Amino acid sequence: MNRRTVLTRAATAAAALLLAGCTGTGGSTKGQDAEAPDDPSKVSGTITVLTQRTDLVQDGTMKKYAAAFNRTYPKVKVEFQALTNYESEVKIRMNTENYGDVLMIPGVIKKSDYPRFFASLGTRAERSKKYRFTDFTTVDGKVYGQSPIGVMPGFVYNKKVWEQAGVTTWPTTSAQFLDGLKAIKEKTGATPYYTNFAAQWPLTSWTFVKGSVHCDPRATTKLVEGDPWAQGADLRVGDTLLYDIVHGGLAEKDPTTTNWEASKARLAKGEIATQWLGTWAIIQFQDAAEKAGLDPADIGFMPFPAQVDGTFCAVVGPDYNQAVNIHSPHKEAARAWIDWFTDNSGYDKDNLAISPLKDAPLPEVLKPYEEAGVKLIELDDSAGAEEKLIDDQSEVGIYKPDYRQDLVDLARGARKGSLDGFLGDLGRKWAAAQKTVGS
Repeated sequence: MNRRTVLTRAATAAAALLLAGCTGTGGSTKGQDAEAPDDPSKVSGTITVLTQRTDLVQDGTMKKYAAAFNRTYPKVKVEFQALTNYESEVKIRMNTENYGDVLMIPGVIKKSDYPRFFASLGTRAERSKKYRFTDFTTVDGKVYGQSPIGVMPGFVYNKKVWEQAGVTTWPTTSAQFLDGLKAIKEKTGATPYYTNFAAQWPLTSWTFVKGSVHCDPRATTKLVEGDPWAQGADLRVGDTLLYDIVHGGLAEKDPTTTNWEASKARLAKGEIATQWLGTWAIIQFQDAAEKAGLDPADIGFMPFPAQVDGTFCAVVGPDYNQAVNIHSPHKEAARAWIDWFTDNSGYDKDNLAISPLKDAPLPEVLKPYEEAGVKLIELDDSAGAEEKLIDDQSEVGIYKPDYRQDLVDLARGARKGSLDGFLGDLGRKWAAAQKTVGS
């Protein structure tokens, strides 16, 4: 998984409007289904799969997946189109009917409009028995997309550095986490925490603390109905921790000079101890360790430092959701690709990701989560559209990097003000937007 995935996941979470000027002919085809084929030997046609994974198309990985698919569906030819600026390019193409046979659902489409552009994969009641994340693409009881992997936020960290600092168990509170970073600063030569401020997009990951802090599947609904920065609220807890890390001198000296690509090798080598990212990043840091001749097993992953009744919680959510173009002349073949890629491709294992199959085990790198009894939860997304509208109207940008760059600047003294004043201002903007959206 590369950084575009994180950017586009943020775009998906933040988008509030339908494609500008998108008319298409979806109205006349609304309500179509992409039926699962009964006999693989009879499914035929050439399908185009749009993907943001330019790296996997260029290195031949996607071609290998297609070859494996053809062992089950020999009469289907799969062609890939990798788009560098996926969101913007697909947005333009969706003004026509020509947006591939299979595509990742762009974030600029309102959930309520999925039936205009995509064929249904079946009912939520049916699919939710087998798959995670069905709520995220369900409209009127029907599911319109399926993510091939699940992701969750957490701290990617160098186990050896933390052990050298004398911290051998995961912190359970923000105060314990800060104590751990202080010990790293005092006892090792590593930078305790790395913000990746200059790259900007990693800062958006801090919004994904929501749900984990209080182990609450209704965290999105509470954010919509209340003040996200009230005392004890998820975003306030996360933003306060980020502020305290930087304000306490536990991050890099000059955030404006950070380098995302270089940070992978530096963490693998023990020059950096910790970064808040997500499961998607683990394989990248392990690859960096291997290239440096180091043990990939030194790369660990820990949950946000908060517990409910003595238990950590981690929120599992979908990556991009694959969907069938409602205008595709080969819907059966397109559906076959989505089902096979989700169930049998091994894409989740290749990326050390969480399987969307409910009965699948966690990847090996997350075995410590099982051993520690970390509770995995999925957020109720029923208020997701309203959250996006409020965020857009307020201009806070909880899935954009700007306000957390301002927060980091405040913490390091490059911006005037207090933390309470800063978070209070965000809350006031949010409350004003809530009244507008609710009116």
